[in-house]
Amino acid sequence: MGPISVKTPIDAPRERVYELLCDLANRPAFTDHFMSEFRLERLESSGVGAAARFRVTQPGFWMETVIEEASPPYRILERGRGGRLDRIPILTGWELLEAAARGCEVTVSFRTEPTHPLDRLRERLGAEHFYRRQWSIALSRLKELVESGRRPARVLVAGGARLPV
Repeated sequence: MGPISVKTPIDAPRERVYELLCDLANRPAFTDHFMSEFRLERLESSGVGAAARFRVTQPGFWMETVIEEASPPYRILERGRGGRLDRIPILTGWELLEAAARGCEVTVSFRTEPTHPLDRLRERLGAEHFYRRQWSIALSRLKELVESGRRPARVLVAGGARLPV
């Protein structure tokens, strides 16, 4: 599936938006409408190397994402795998551009590269529409969360040492 790009303006400093996006523990606060069973794979949930695993509710398969590149406060690049037996490579990119006044424009790009014929068939049957809609909703929820100024509920690592928040 080719890259799906969705963008939205947010009336908040891009540094604040970047910090929220770069910490995977915050993701369920605006993506839990299509991602469930969100689990952090490392104690450190932000920055390069932070990883999470979650279930995409509609197709009902697991995905993993790892922050591979973080260029504050401009860009976050995540790579992962998903689908049956984790055989579908996944790429997610976040770009934050300064906008008028003191706001920013957030763009998320999502791409999958299925190689197996069954995975390609499944994607042709509506995956692009599904992901475009879900990422649009997620960005709307992110905008609402950031502009409200409240702190999102964070996912914690079970069994890990207690870390200061």
